[in-house]
Amino acid sequence: MKSVLLNLGGLLLAAGMALAAQAAGPSARGAAAPAGAAAGGSEAGASNKGAPSADYRLGAGDQIRVQVYQNPDLSIEARVSEQGTINYPLVGSVNLGGSTIAEAENKIASALRNGQFLKRPQVNIVLLEVRGNQVAVLGQVQKPGRFPLETTNTRVSDLLAAAGGITPMGDDTLIVTGSRAGKPFRKVIDIPALFLNQRGQDDILVHGGDTLYVAKAPVYYIYGEAQRPGPYRIERGMTVQQAVAQGGGPTPRGSLSRLRLTRTGPDGKQVESDARLSDPVLPNDVIYVRESLF
Repeated sequence: MKSVLLNLGGLLLAAGMALAAQAAGPSARGAAAPAGAAAGGSEAGASNKGAPSADYRLGAGDQIRVQVYQNPDLSIEARVSEQGTINYPLVGSVNLGGSTIAEAENKIASALRNGQFLKRPQVNIVLLEVRGNQVAVLGQVQKPGRFPLETTNTRVSDLLAAAGGITPMGDDTLIVTGSRAGKPFRKVIDIPALFLNQRGQDDILVHGGDTLYVAKAPVYYIYGEAQRPGPYRIERGMTVQQAVAQGGGPTPRGSLSRLRLTRTGPDGKQVESDARLSDPVLPNDVIYVRESLF
């Protein structure tokens, strides 16, 4: 009986020790993990999180980290200059502007190999901060600002969506300016037709350095015996009758048959005339609703 009790006690003690070791196992392994491994893991996570798309092309102002496998002395952080270059150890100036990340890695590897500094260099580039290849979206948009081009197939519609779309007072046309093949570039795009697929060819690719501008829509003015006098946005094909209706129509004292129109001519002079309901409304027209005679 005594021996049985001793054996039972030994088994219980062994089981308790096993459970304690299992509970302490993860923390013990975590404490024993080398510091370098932990650092490497966090760096890899950061690199993946900020990894650009494969076709992103480096531009002036981009901040990059260059690493060479088993050569920590060749690891640097650099900013791409306005000329598209960085100054790299041993090889000097390297032109990376307009290159994808993979192309930039090959350029640095080739420079190290051709200079006979390394036989088979393994180069890795991490994009730390995007400042090059940006497009400015300005004017009557919900969120004007500068937007990075993370891919080479970004189109005008993509940038308008990123800027939150057009404000209620925005014009129907978009002006894109920049440069193509070293020459100034300017294009006026019909925004409604762009999104209604009537002018899909106008949904052009944007380039780094482009500016997209949406002007304020042209307005007309209505006053006198109108329900809601003030300035209003001119819609396409708007007539005087539609313009008065947008202002709430005439008051009980006003008359649609007694409208006066003041328009600025090509010479800058203002011309006043009677307005017909079917007359088109032009930018900066002033419509005066007069009182009824009866």
